[in-house]
Amino acid sequence: MKIARFSHDDTISFGIVDEEEHELVVLKADPMFAGFEPTGERVKLTDAKLLAPVIPRSKVVAVGKNYRDHAAEMGGDAPAEPLLFLKPNTSVVGPGDAIVLPRQSERVEHEGELAVVIGRIAKNVAEADAEDIIFGYTIANDVTARDLQQRDGQWARAKGFDSFCPLGPVIDTHVDIETATIETSVNGELRQSGRLADMVHSVAAIVAYASSVFTLLPGDVILTGTPAGVGPIVDGDTVEVSVSGLGTLSNPVRSAA
Repeated sequence: MKIARFSHDDTISFGIVDEEEHELVVLKADPMFAGFEPTGERVKLTDAKLLAPVIPRSKVVAVGKNYRDHAAEMGGDAPAEPLLFLKPNTSVVGPGDAIVLPRQSERVEHEGELAVVIGRIAKNVAEADAEDIIFGYTIANDVTARDLQQRDGQWARAKGFDSFCPLGPVIDTHVDIETATIETSVNGELRQSGRLADMVHSVAAIVAYASSVFTLLPGDVILTGTPAGVGPIVDGDTVEVSVSGLGTLSNPVRSAA
């Protein structure tokens, strides 16, 4: 089941995506907290503006170097344990929103990723129980100011600018990790292509590991790492990240005003 957060007639709502009818089945409230009770209203997808499907109330937890080919292109090996860092919730934007290039950086890069949306309060979760606390999955772009990352020696600034965490277009309650692929294109040119099954640390392992460090809250988002092929984006580009079966997250790139 695919769930969207959208605006229509100056109102922000949640809806279930009816792909056959190209409509949104409007829900009474955020289904993460209130279940899937419909209002009886339907909205055409073409009449709605899709928003970031979740705005984390607490945090975005991200994992670095979780594909061996990406770790190699960054000049090292994949870490033995998940390499965690945080992105502020103010970095989140939705599909179609601009990635804004900060004046402080001369090289900003895309990193297409699968994102996990947490649905329950959780601490010290076992890998076997990780699925129980996952609400669903969406697509992310872990935008990175690569020059600042290298200069600072830690990643908070380089990965934390406003607009550096596009999410969307929807949350899907199920993704087949074993068969799904992820691709990132810039202006229609394929830059990244990988299999989700090639993650060094699985989704369950990442969720368990993160929950041993942070209490995970409903609406928290975990980014699971990017495959090889990261590269620069510049003003005027359009970045598209696709996960098979889940959809495509598209964002234009703009210089700061």
